[in-house]
Amino acid sequence: MFSLRSPILNKVYKNPNFLVSLAKRIKSLSQDQDVSVVLDNSARFLRKGSLSLTIRELGHMGLPVRALQTFCWAQRQPLLFPDDRILASTVEVLARNHELKIPFDLHKFTSLASWGVIQAMIRGFTRGGDLKLAWRLLCAAKHGKRIIEPSVYAKLILELGKNPDKHVLAATLLDELGEREDLNLSQQDCAAIMKVCVKLGRFHIAEALFNWYKQLHEPSVVMYTTLIHSLYSEMKYREALALVWEMENLNCLFDLPAYRVVIKLFVALNDLSRAGRYFSKLKEAGFSPTYDLYRDLISLYMVSGRLAKCKGILKEAEMAGFELDNEIRHMKAMYTETSQSRRECKKEQTEWDGKGK
Repeated sequence: MFSLRSPILNKVYKNPNFLVSLAKRIKSLSQDQDVSVVLDNSARFLRKGSLSLTIRELGHMGLPVRALQTFCWAQRQPLLFPDDRILASTVEVLARNHELKIPFDLHKFTSLASWGVIQAMIRGFTRGGDLKLAWRLLCAAKHGKRIIEPSVYAKLILELGKNPDKHVLAATLLDELGEREDLNLSQQDCAAIMKVCVKLGRFHIAEALFNWYKQLHEPSVVMYTTLIHSLYSEMKYREALALVWEMENLNCLFDLPAYRVVIKLFVALNDLSRAGRYFSKLKEAGFSPTYDLYRDLISLYMVSGRLAKCKGILKEAEMAGFELDNEIRHMKAMYTETSQSRRECKKEQTEWDGKGK
């Protein structure tokens, strides 16, 4: 027998593998079997908060009912309940799977519910796509002077930013977040918010977020790429170029979006050599050029009179299976006509030279 203070028990109750295995065993139960079949035998290994991970895992498995049953089982265990952690996890799973009934008076609810439960509900509604409910609950929480974590704001801003009809709401949350001193955003959240800022034209917020994060940590390639895209969109090409050199000095490993935005920057600067060099580096890195890159380079080479280069890129784009749009077809026709005119001029010149002799 293990004592309640056994070192083995102290390790098991917070072991992720053990807690996830409980979820897997619950998943394998037949419909008429209760979760107690699994949990009763494991009760001695559990402590307050232990089942939070198990409940979240059941949510990832698409089993909200089993998650609720697990919570109800925990409620009957004096050593495991009350516990806001498993309550918050259960609420988030139910909200994400549209299984949570909403109190009619949200303001009263937010004044009574714990901070963790309110945040879990907002996260759940956000991940489940119920953005209207997430927004209403967030507004009710703010009205009740409940401070919501910046990461919860970040997730909701990201989802609202995907829908043009909800851009006004996203912009409102961005402004509120900008007034916070306790940002405490992860690299992923920061990059996601920056992308929404660019989409909404809030370029100054994107730059401010980047600079704030840079003071504390090393920005990711995604963050550099997003800020370059932001500056490019503002036509601040020189400032964007300085960031490219900064990335090069830091030996950043470029991904496809990074190559795309940098090549577009060099095209905007009419920098033929660097645009071509980064296009080659993109392919050397194993990436396949997108049609917009082919299009930009074709336009640049055509305008610059580099017809041989233009011909090569056109051929490469067609071999890659891209269907040329009308503007590029027109450029191709112009290229063909120009090439033919040059050949005729050269032929006439040769004939004149022959007559002169």
